[in-house]
This record gives sequence, C-alpha cells and structure tokens, in this order.
Amino acid sequence: MYQTKITNPILPGFNPDPYILKVEDTYYIAVSSFEWLPGVRVYQSKDLVNWEHETDILTNQIDLRGNPQNGSIWAPQLSYSEGLFFLVYTDVKSTIRPFKDSHNYLISAPSINGPWSAPVYLNSSGFDPSLFHDTDGRKWLLNEIWDYRIETGNKSVGVVLQEYDVEKQSLVGSVYKIFDGTELAKTEAPHIYRHNDYYYLITAEGGTGSGHSVTVCRAKELTGPYELDPLYPMLTASDKPQSPLQCSGHGSIVQTPMGNWYMAYLCTRPLMGKAAILGRETAIQEVYWTDDGWLRFVDGGNGPLVETEIITAEPVVQRKNTNFRDDFTGILDKEWNSLRILADESWCDFTSREGYLRVISGDSIQSLFEHHILAIRQKDFQFTASTKIAYTPKTYNQMAGLLLYLNDRNYLYAYLTYDENKGRVLRLMKCSDGEFTLSPDIISTEEGEVELKIEVNGPVGSFHYRMGDKSIWLELGEPQDLLFLAGGFTGNFVGIAVHDMDRKAGSYADFAYFEYLGLDSK
Repeated sequence: MYQTKITNPILPGFNPDPYILKVEDTYYIAVSSFEWLPGVRVYQSKDLVNWEHETDILTNQIDLRGNPQNGSIWAPQLSYSEGLFFLVYTDVKSTIRPFKDSHNYLISAPSINGPWSAPVYLNSSGFDPSLFHDTDGRKWLLNEIWDYRIETGNKSVGVVLQEYDVEKQSLVGSVYKIFDGTELAKTEAPHIYRHNDYYYLITAEGGTGSGHSVTVCRAKELTGPYELDPLYPMLTASDKPQSPLQCSGHGSIVQTPMGNWYMAYLCTRPLMGKAAILGRETAIQEVYWTDDGWLRFVDGGNGPLVETEIITAEPVVQRKNTNFRDDFTGILDKEWNSLRILADESWCDFTSREGYLRVISGDSIQSLFEHHILAIRQKDFQFTASTKIAYTPKTYNQMAGLLLYLNDRNYLYAYLTYDENKGRVLRLMKCSDGEFTLSPDIISTEEGEVELKIEVNGPVGSFHYRMGDKSIWLELGEPQDLLFLAGGFTGNFVGIAVHDMDRKAGSYADFAYFEYLGLDSK
C-alpha cells in the first residue's frame, strides 16, 4: 500500500453536494447542477486521487424553463442494487419563502451511462432525497422536511423516512420522522449506512454557508430512535476562520478494498477571504470507525484539510489539468453546459458552416426560458478564455460574444452588436446584483471575424479583442472587479452566447473555437 499526497479540492470549480459511491472497481461522485444542463454531473476514479468527468445523467428527462435562480437540480444521490444504478434528485421550482416547491424523482439504469428510465415522482415534502437499500431487500427514501410554519428563514425541521415499493413505483406505508436535528439547525442531505450493528444517519447541518457542518447519529433500528454523536459536529469549518477551506459539510462515505474509509464533502475557497467565486467544490479525507462506533477523521480533528493522503494499491500522482479547447469539429464536447434548456440542433449546429459552431439567437441574457448560452465551469482563480466569432448584427438588440456568468443578475458580457452611427461595434455590459451598467466605450470593428479574450487574475478580470490577422490584443473597457460574481451557492461560468430581442431566432453567430487555459497550477 502507498500513501499518496493530494490537495483538496479534488473537484475544483462548481461541484457542490457530492455523493460518493463505489461499484465494482470504480468510484463515482455525483454533484448538483442546479439550472445548468445536462443535469447531475458524474465523475469517476479508480483510486480516489484522480477524477475524470464521465457523464451527465439528466438529459431529456426534465424541463427547467422558468425555474428560479439557484433552483432546479439539487443534491443528487447515486446508489446501486441488484445490477441497477438508482439516482434520486430534487427539482426545485420555487424558493420564495415561506414555501419551497421541491419535487423529488427517481430514475434507474443498468450502467452509469444509461439508458436511464423515465422519472418516477416520489414526493414534495422536502429536498435532498436519498435512497437506502436495506439488507432485507427493502428500499427506503429519506429527505429533509420543510415546515413553512416556523419563523426562521430556513425552515428545515429534520429528516423523514418512508418505504419505496419498486413494483408499485411509489412510496408506501407510514412516514417516520427519524431526526429532528440539533441546535445547528437547517438539517438536510440525509444518508443512511449500515455498519456492524447500527444504522448510521449522516446529515448536513448549519446551512450551506459558513456554519455548514456534518452531523452523525445512529440507531439499532432503521426507524429509530437515533442517538446523536456526543462529539458532533463531525466536520465543520465554522470555528476555523483561518482555514483555506470553508463551508465544509454535506458528507458521504465510501470504503476501499483495502478497508479504508473516506468522506467526500463540499467546501469553498473564499477569494481574499471574502468571496467563493468558484462556488462550492468537492474535497475528500480519510475517516475511521472508533472502538465505540463513531466516525472520526484520521488526522484527529474535525476540520477540512487542503493537504491530506489517500491510501492506494499502486503509486499514484495527483493530476489537475483544467485546460479545455473545442475547435467545433462536429460534436459538442461534454464539458459544455447550457441554461435550463439542452443544447441541441434547434439552436446550435455544426452543419450550417463546416468547422464552426453556429448558435442561433435566443432571449435576452436575463431570460429564464430560452437563453442560448454555452458555458463551462470556472475552475481556476487565474485563467484566460478566448473565442473567435463571425457575426453580422443589424440592430442594437442583436448581440453575440464572450461572457462571465454567475446568474441572471450577475454577469459580464463582451459582445458584438450594432450602432446606428458606427455600424458593427464591440461593447461591454455588466450586471451586479441586478444593477445594470453599460460601458461607454463603443469600438468600431473591421469586417470579418473578431477574437475576444478574458484574462482573470483572482479578483480582477479584463476583456480584450483583436481583428483580422493582427497578433496584438487590445483592451476592451476597464479592468473589472469580479468579486460580485461570487455567489457562494453556485459557481461562476465562462462561455459564449447569442441574443436577439427583436425577434426569436432573428440572428446567428458562427464560432471558430473556444479555449480555456487554467493558470492556477502552471
């Protein structure tokens, strides 16, 4: 056996709410995708050290148009039983307090790559569902339960359990309230594991912000009563302000063939100690079972670690390569995501112009319905991203370009558009917490293709452009403070888009390439 040194996070950038699972010789981690499609990103590994994006599960099963910011697909959980993968997830349709419309579904497949079944509706009493397969063959659904009657902003009041009948494809029997939570409150993300003589319930508490924690309790019977770990919380950074990893919680565990146990959990890396511009990421640490049957980290503490070790069967070196390039040669790379609607031939194709991706215009940049954007996760504090565009706008309502995008209220957009006095021009717009500003710079462009580039160095970003065969990049507008793109809940994306507010599908742009170069580890 070998001790392999790694650095957390193992999944940098927007990869929240991890659930870890081992099937045969492969480990999987599924993460939340919120309003980005395809939904539920899955990574796989053979050694827990190096992870590769394997697939995204939710493709044609869902409709997210109109879903609110920070809603949609929350906290997916993978399980495996009798030759089938099971996935349960929440589709959040509204987050306006005091209510929360959170619908839970189940799908299954013989392989992690599908084909996945049609969704089975489960319930709507609360989010973060988890499916437990007991040793007697029965299956049980857990979820957080929401109570609109309580006065606090977060209205999570514990965990409920109900049996799932595979034949009937529905929940059956009594609903059991198995955990009320602790004074940390905001109890969610419940997972049950059977170990030795106990059922162990692992939950997230304290909210997904600075108070985030992992709490463990156990019971002799599945339905309880559950005994609370006397040293809870098992994991938290709430009392460790100097830790580079914050907001740690939402844990799940896995055992290796060598007998070691590990917990995957979410964390953030606040930029300048202020803002988690990369969103919530995924980390991992080794845990063990004490003689009296509780989970503890092997380092002896209860906090997240940037540097830690994984026990491997063979020598392994951790690799982190966040670079990405797509030359649009005939198939859209699986790294891409789109907002609320899938990227399909109805609005982006490779056949209209060989060697280019043609994107047909959608709604405005703030649309919750038909926003035609293709973007990838920002995974580095320092990076450059560039693209080349062929676009002929006819009015100021037509635009195409390169953007940094957190959500419909927070974005930066360098774009080609039309000006009545100057013809085709380059402009820069910004929206920060819903407050829109338009840069006064209006740059006339030559005919032909235009290249755009964004350079990001921590909290500052600057856009650049060049035209024709020129090699010199020119600055577009002033350097921008990017801390407003740190939402903490989701992470920032960088991508390309086309918009037209004059008419639907009123214009199109052809993109020659897109390239992202991560500079953090260079």
